[in-house]
Amino acid sequence: MNLAQLLNGLALGSLLMILSSGLAMIYGLRGVMNFAHGALYMGGAYLAYSVSGNISFWAALIIVPLLLAVAGAVLELVFFRHLQSRSHIEVGLITFGIALVLERLIVLYWGERTLAVPAPDVLNGTTTVFGTEYPTYRLFIIVIAVLMAVGLVLWLRFSTIGLHIRAASQDVETSAILGINVDRVSLVVVCVGAAFAGLAGTLAAPYFSVHPGMGLAILINVLIVVVIGGVGSLGGAMIAGMALGLVQTMGNVYVSSISALVPYIALVAVLVWRPTGFAGKRV
Repeated sequence: MNLAQLLNGLALGSLLMILSSGLAMIYGLRGVMNFAHGALYMGGAYLAYSVSGNISFWAALIIVPLLLAVAGAVLELVFFRHLQSRSHIEVGLITFGIALVLERLIVLYWGERTLAVPAPDVLNGTTTVFGTEYPTYRLFIIVIAVLMAVGLVLWLRFSTIGLHIRAASQDVETSAILGINVDRVSLVVVCVGAAFAGLAGTLAAPYFSVHPGMGLAILINVLIVVVIGGVGSLGGAMIAGMALGLVQTMGNVYVSSISALVPYIALVAVLVWRPTGFAGKRV
């Protein structure tokens, strides 16, 4: 395994980590597997295409997550909050229907052709890493993911709202009895989770290009990450996302004939031997 392959795995894992962190946060508090998360990621990529073309990519990194946070607020206020008494399966199916609607609306507006989003000039080219030339933009993705992970952990650990999120994730009813505004906490979590989907979509746009179906393709991997890491576990999702990126990249190099099966093999193995995932509980 050479350094370039390792960095490729880290770049892919970084995107999976950002996206799965948002999904894990929503599940940890709401108990809902949000199947619309892939559509939000896809919407973020298409919005990044438009904002980058009309303003700049740097503006897209700020504007798109904010727009997706608004979409998350709509999901919470219109759907999740009013479906609290429904079964998880019903809510999951509703989010799956929302995903189908969102993806179709995106295709109707932007069309079905593949769109290219150029990286900023300063991130074009390569950077020397321990004697190996490597694309600068992919290093940028890794750095953003690390900063996001550190910032998120610090926010959850040291801020008041972070304390409330951790408490509500453990026991919503007890947290409400103790005076925590659970509805406000839930709104914050869903907005942040959706914003992460927008950030991942923006970062993925110059990396993979933008095309219909990209949401469903990555949603499957993100669901695998969340299950392997431990459903509802933020730390587990981060670690599993990075690990899956490395495994997939190495699989494409060394066992290309079956590399597409590797995530599913890992999923089956975890469900058979450790159904709760590696983290084993909500965080």
